[in-house]
Amino acid sequence: MTNNNTTKIGTELRYVPRDLEITLEKYLPLPQILAIVGPRRSGKTTFLTHIAQKLPESIFLNFEDEDILNLFENDIKSFAKLYVEPHKNIILDEFQYAKNGGKNLKYLFDFYPGKKIIISGSSSLDLTLRAAKYLVGRMLEFPLYPFSFEEFLRAKEPQLEQLIKENTTSKYLTNYIKKYLGEYLIYGGYPEVVLENDLSVKQTLLKNIYQLYFLKDVTTLTHLVSDWKLKTLVRVLGTNIGGVINYSTLTSQANVDFKTLKGYLNFLEKTFIVFPVRPFFTNKTKEITKNPKIYFYDLGLRNALINSFAPTLLRNDLGVLLENFLALRLKAVFGEVYFWRSKAKAEVDFIVKKRDQLMPIEVKTQLKGAKITRSFQSFLLRYEPQKAYVFNLEFFGQKKFANTRVNFVPIYYPVVLL
Repeated sequence: MTNNNTTKIGTELRYVPRDLEITLEKYLPLPQILAIVGPRRSGKTTFLTHIAQKLPESIFLNFEDEDILNLFENDIKSFAKLYVEPHKNIILDEFQYAKNGGKNLKYLFDFYPGKKIIISGSSSLDLTLRAAKYLVGRMLEFPLYPFSFEEFLRAKEPQLEQLIKENTTSKYLTNYIKKYLGEYLIYGGYPEVVLENDLSVKQTLLKNIYQLYFLKDVTTLTHLVSDWKLKTLVRVLGTNIGGVINYSTLTSQANVDFKTLKGYLNFLEKTFIVFPVRPFFTNKTKEITKNPKIYFYDLGLRNALINSFAPTLLRNDLGVLLENFLALRLKAVFGEVYFWRSKAKAEVDFIVKKRDQLMPIEVKTQLKGAKITRSFQSFLLRYEPQKAYVFNLEFFGQKKFANTRVNFVPIYYPVVLL
């Protein structure tokens, strides 16, 4: 292990095991460059520092160091002599700052076979536009988001995650877990926020993350002279999570034209602030087919930008917080997530596909007994899925409707078990 003034090994903060670590181990033996992408402050540096400690003959370099960045960008051969040749594993953090990153990575990949290169970046936009055309077939991309709820629990009470899997029907465990769920819904999963206990400090950290995003990512990647319109758009989205986008209303509220609006939404998605959930349809005449819903990658950040940190019992937006919470969990497991809405106003919160089978999913804040809404019934009768789920705060149960087994489970129920 090489230690120099750019190597953060040895100064690592408390490490909470990440789900991505298990996934990444399968790909380390492959020749491809591994790209870890995710929002700023989601734990990429801590994660890669941990990975570097496990790998032999590793060096960790941060491209926020201008000297190293300039050498990489302007004298790649000298960079290779200094850092690539003596090491087996080369980890390049904050790679989004490298303007010629793709071309130079291709040089290292082609002329130094057998070396393992891992990079990180705070936007898929940068890696896609600047690197992809040079690295087709040479790079694999993996997202690292703020802590999932499972990782959050791992940080709070490591044994609790496994206990949930073993005792999913315990009402006493459900009551116990609610305090953690409430904290996650309000303060989200950014690692430094999760590991901080003081609530006022949590709020300050979240506001700092938001400010840092505009200071670094927005300035670096968009070169916007004024970012107030983008800030306005983010706040508008924050007050309308889970609602189907109305582009006309958004252009008016953010004071931008349609083309600029689409560009901003794409930028917010590629820098891991929001993500779309698009409509599922098979009949264009009877079902909504176009505009998506928008959700946030982190609820703490969303609450910071609308300056709302009231506890769950005092909130009037608990329903959309739970909906966003579940959207995040479904996205992490299934990748593609959809919603369904008919032109007759019947709606299902989420649709996912598992082994080519459709699985409709509802979120309910208030649910007593095994109640199936008319909208849900409408989808079940039309598509006849084998299984369906209604997530709620505490009720466990099961009910057969037509040809579908409808499962009622608490919102924290492990999505991987669906």
